Amino acid sequence: MNKNVSNASTGAVDSTNVEENGRPVESDVKYFTLEEIKEHNMSNDTWIVIHDKVYDITRFLEEHPGGEEVLLEQAGGDATESFEDVGHSTDAREMLQQYLVGEVHMEDRSKDSAKKEPQTSPKETSSWTSWLIPALIATIVGIICRYYMSDRSS
Repeated sequence: MNKNVSNASTGAVDSTNVEENGRPVESDVKYFTLEEIKEHNMSNDTWIVIHDKVYDITRFLEEHPGGEEVLLEQAGGDATESFEDVGHSTDAREMLQQYLVGEVHMEDRSKDSAKKEPQTSPKETSSWTSWLIPALIATIVGIICRYYMSDRSS
């Protein structure tokens, strides 16, 4: 059984797990809504989300090899795609842990995931391209061959 307890000082939502014997066990994980994360978008207070984990990277801005500008562009939002596109090293991924402050609240994860994943199946998108592109290539090759052969016979 999980309960969410709001922390008035940070705005975070703490998770409290209740064991079967009824004793509460505090979890160290803090949950933040996307609205709370969006507020941390300045150079003196910079948070980003990568794979639903929230990182306070304010102290890392000046150390970032790619410059602080690229981090500030993602500040207060989900930087997962940008982080993965760059292809960060294992060391960079391990370094993230020291800046971890919490996770995206469960309700916001589903909203965010629904936006990112289009609801089209691969069959719908590739069914016509699987035959059209080869047919076009064959037609073009045929026209070129016919033109070339007719030039040779003249």
